[in-house]
Amino acid sequence: MKRRVVVKSLGLVAAGALLAASAMLPARAADKGPIKVGILHSLSGTMAISETVLKDTALMAIEEINAKGGVLGRKLEPVVVDPASNWPLFAEKARQLLAADKVAVVFGCWTSVSRKSVLPVFKELNGLLFYPVQYEGEELEKNVFYTGAAPNQQAIPAVEYLMSKAGGGAKRFVLLGTDYVYPRTTNKILRAFLHSKGVADADIMEEYTPFGHSDYQTIVANIKKFASGGKTAVVSTINGDSNVPFYKELGNAGLKATEVPVVAFSVGEEELRGVDAKPLVGHLAAWNYFMSLKNPANAEFKKKWAAYAKSHGVANPEKPLTNDPMEATYIGVNMWKQAVEKAKTTDVDKVIAAMAGQKFAAPSGFTAEMDEKNHHLHKPVLIGEVKADGQFNVVWKTPGPVRAQPWSPFIAGNDQKKDEPDTN
Repeated sequence: MKRRVVVKSLGLVAAGALLAASAMLPARAADKGPIKVGILHSLSGTMAISETVLKDTALMAIEEINAKGGVLGRKLEPVVVDPASNWPLFAEKARQLLAADKVAVVFGCWTSVSRKSVLPVFKELNGLLFYPVQYEGEELEKNVFYTGAAPNQQAIPAVEYLMSKAGGGAKRFVLLGTDYVYPRTTNKILRAFLHSKGVADADIMEEYTPFGHSDYQTIVANIKKFASGGKTAVVSTINGDSNVPFYKELGNAGLKATEVPVVAFSVGEEELRGVDAKPLVGHLAAWNYFMSLKNPANAEFKKKWAAYAKSHGVANPEKPLTNDPMEATYIGVNMWKQAVEKAKTTDVDKVIAAMAGQKFAAPSGFTAEMDEKNHHLHKPVLIGEVKADGQFNVVWKTPGPVRAQPWSPFIAGNDQKKDEPDTN
């Protein structure tokens, strides 16, 4: 009797082992299957003018990686969603990508309000977001890598340039932006910075317009009136398709760069595509990359993009343009690939650890480096003047990459904040 019991027990053990082995088969098979990658950009609505091309840039980078064998021997499978410039919808689409589609990483968002919308989802589900656009700082999240500029890599140097002799020696400033968190926080930082330089509130005009705003006649007239009080410059944080009517109104009003220069933080080559740039010659933009840069890495990047745009019929293939957020997207996709290969897994926590110190030869001509602690890139700062063809002539740049300061020293209390994300 005992022998029968033993035999039966052994049979159960064997059966259990077989069940366990069979349960592991799907996981092993999945390890050889494609790695899903999320792309979360507005392909419709007011931000489509800026974001659609970032979707295409991510797809180009994924296609390149797949052509070279993928990541860990597995192909990347993009999952593209359209949150349609609808900020709450960003959170819904992020949850879909992480919980339903089971993507390993997400590349996306442009506006800070869209990023703020998705942050709780990425924290709850321990997802990984690569954010490719300049922003206001005042944030440092474990689940986000910021490949765009912090304020000290764009906004502060731009205003310093405007105040310099080379930049025109501005004494009065118009802070003009779209009404949401990025422009308001950036301008809070800039106002404090200007105060530190002795600029009084009476010499600062601050104005906001809603997303999609199109009538800038009154605002431009007010800028001209304000400028009669002394040498004035405009700092523009207008986002999306509102830039087109704003720049057209500047031209209509005859507001020339020699009189009142405008420096923009969200206007690049793509945004100027729909504008007659001739009246805007000499106005400025501050970025970390311009299409006009001459170096081997940028020549290769532009060549790849032109070929991709033509073969896929996207992004106006008759006039393929590159811009700063495209470069930041391209860097992000490639750095994530490198981190996954270093970690030998797509596990989020292990990839986050492997991202520290990652380097990539960027189209800017500099080597972009992910900071060991603060999840931001070390990036050069460039200021360019608008040319008649909608390109930019670089008139000032830093000698090398600048380390990001996520917490601005011009905001009270920031000196007490850690320069690394909380991992709890």
